[in-house]
Amino acid sequence: MASVEECRAALAKLVDHFDEIGEEDRAKHVVERTVSCRISDLDLIFYGRLHPDGLDPFREEPPPNGRSADVKLTIVSDDLIALVDGELDLARALLGGRVRIDASFGDLLRLRRLL
Repeated sequence: MASVEECRAALAKLVDHFDEIGEEDRAKHVVERTVSCRISDLDLIFYGRLHPDGLDPFREEPPPNGRSADVKLTIVSDDLIALVDGELDLARALLGGRVRIDASFGDLLRLRRLL
């Protein structure tokens, strides 16, 4: 099991990955969405916001509006780190039940193009 700090570092790395996506691609495929990442083995949830300018850093405080996130990711800590490091394929992880994403079909299609 990875530590909370290792998960924070992995999520920061994910934010950096989104910064590397070209502005044109982000403008085409990204709409503003709130994102939550539940680390099930640590019983911890991180919150972020995806928008055409990128992905805001994840925080442990829920959004002030109290609404549920538009895109909800559930994963164990070791798989989060493997996914961000490119050692775990997202499609295989989804099909194998190692990662769960709750989002609208349209959001899933948009995310697929970016990941």
